[in-house]
Amino acid sequence: MARRSYRSRKHVTVVTLLLLVLALALGPAPTSAAGDDWWNPAARPAPDSQINVTGEPFTGADGKGEVRGFVDAHNHLFSNEAFGGRLICGRTFSEAGIADALKDCPEHYPDGSLAIFDFITNGGDGKHDPVGWPTFEDWPAHDSLTHQQNYYAWVERAWRGGQRVMVNDLVTNGVICSVYFFKDRSCDEMTSIRLQAKLTYDLQAYVDRMYGGPGKGWFRIVTDSAQARRVIEQGKLAVILGVETSEPFGCKQVLDVPQCDKEDIDKGLDELYALGVRSMFLCHKFDNALCGVRFDSGALGTAINVGQFLSTGTFWKTEKCAGPQADNPIGLAAAPGAEKRLPAGVSVPSYAADARCNARGLTALGEYAVRGMMQRKMMLEIDHMSVKATGRVLDIFEAESYPGVLSSHSWMDLNWTERVYRLGGFVAQYMHGSEGFTAEAERTDALRDKYGVGYGYGTDMNGVGGWPGPRGTGTGNPVRYPFRSVDGGSLIDRQTTGERTWDLNTDGAAHYGLVPDWIEDIRLVGGQDVVDDLFRGAESYLGTWGGTERHRAETNLAAGATATASSTEWWNPFTGFAPGRAVDGARDTRWASEWSDAQWLRLDLGATHLVGRVTLDWERAYAKAYRVELSADGETWRAAWSTTAGDGGLDTARFTPIPARYVRVQGLARGTDWGYSLHEVSVHSG
Repeated sequence: MARRSYRSRKHVTVVTLLLLVLALALGPAPTSAAGDDWWNPAARPAPDSQINVTGEPFTGADGKGEVRGFVDAHNHLFSNEAFGGRLICGRTFSEAGIADALKDCPEHYPDGSLAIFDFITNGGDGKHDPVGWPTFEDWPAHDSLTHQQNYYAWVERAWRGGQRVMVNDLVTNGVICSVYFFKDRSCDEMTSIRLQAKLTYDLQAYVDRMYGGPGKGWFRIVTDSAQARRVIEQGKLAVILGVETSEPFGCKQVLDVPQCDKEDIDKGLDELYALGVRSMFLCHKFDNALCGVRFDSGALGTAINVGQFLSTGTFWKTEKCAGPQADNPIGLAAAPGAEKRLPAGVSVPSYAADARCNARGLTALGEYAVRGMMQRKMMLEIDHMSVKATGRVLDIFEAESYPGVLSSHSWMDLNWTERVYRLGGFVAQYMHGSEGFTAEAERTDALRDKYGVGYGYGTDMNGVGGWPGPRGTGTGNPVRYPFRSVDGGSLIDRQTTGERTWDLNTDGAAHYGLVPDWIEDIRLVGGQDVVDDLFRGAESYLGTWGGTERHRAETNLAAGATATASSTEWWNPFTGFAPGRAVDGARDTRWASEWSDAQWLRLDLGATHLVGRVTLDWERAYAKAYRVELSADGETWRAAWSTTAGDGGLDTARFTPIPARYVRVQGLARGTDWGYSLHEVSVHSG
């Protein structure tokens, strides 16, 4: 019996050795036995980056049934595939391993002399040590905008440090691609978006293989809020696909002429939704056929304005702002490298200091795209939209009680914050240094308390933005390693990749793996309350997403209603402005009255309904003062809502629901020298 047992053990040993040899030859080397440590892969590529976090990631929900965790609402995992493929150097992952993933662009060798975008954005001559793995002498760094910061193992460290939501914005810009000196593929924006979406799914499969197969890894792409909630409760990272590009669906404009139509928009939205995209920007950096942009400032703003001209044939146009919100100041800083690309005799215009708003708002095609996103239950990013466009978007969402609005990286005027929260939207702040981040968080802290919401950050890594520099070890409260994660379950030490170890105190936020260190720095500088708000971010983001999915458009009781009016303007035999045009469902028709104050539009709903909301879409000829009146019999009227501060655009009158068959809009004072003109009036129960 003893001899038979020995032979059996010897046979098992030989088989085990053979399997080990095969594993070494054919796949990643095992670095830890998964066992009960579900957060550690059964096999990791060797060599690879270290994670330098110990302890089990938190799972489940809190005592109130809410998920916990940090939200990065704005990141770019695969922007190295954008802008022609040679603007951002290095890859998020490679089947050939870390040495292949984390290497510089070919033209950066041997000393960075041809790293043109690097010295444009970082100053100096752009020279640097191009070697990445294993020495990383000069990159990644907090002030290098051209090198990979999102290596998958660094993202893994952020997940281990408490992050539970990441929005991966698929990003590119065809104009930047076309003018940049180096590229290895076409500049078509949608081609790049498709590739980046595919690579996100490839990364999920890459991580899954380390953990034993499909669905087992920590990197989980999600396409609805319920799925995201399950992933987070399992302690994993929910990854949402977004899009940030300048000419989505080919919707550029040349000399103010759109280069796309409604069919292009519908086709594009359907394709993106099928790819798994659930949030997107409609404009970015350059005015397009959908909307005007929020300006960039300084030399960068001048360079982008040049790009705007090269793309569209027009420079930015400004006007005085209509309200407290303003776009970023353009400034008059020179950008010689960009300006020399302008045709002879063409120069960047100057701008009046008191004209801070982009004259271009949300176009008719842009509104069609917004409503198309609403039909598909997608979330809209308002960062990068001009305040004129943003105001119109918020008007539309408020009229429909649609919560799907996001501000993901400090690129909207903070005066919009309460309107976003009131709708049920989500706000995240750019990854500023801990002092700046804390100061901005405190400015909106009372609103978060008022609406009971959490907070997020937008790292914008690989997004050519710049990241927090080091505060230094000489400060009174440096990050002290190792430190505990916010939930207390993990111990986080300095991060090491190859021969380089990063310390937030001396290196700043050089790559994505230092996100937990940056959050610890915020705790030290700003206190636990700021971090607690961030830790509630996952639940708030899912609240916005879930509310968007559950939204149902209310029946418009006024659709096709019988309409009469006090008068109808008549001056063009080919265009009618009859009262029925205000309820025909077409936003390019309108009712128009004669040019006097005392005018009215009356709607017969055909039967008595509970009426609690009336939306009025004014043409340029609007009412400064007017009432919404209701009647059961068409004879006796009661005022349900009124204003003396109308400013045109899209107005939503909300009031306690009242049974009524008839609705009347009673004009009291015009806002212009013309009469009153309404594109569309809708009536709803509540």
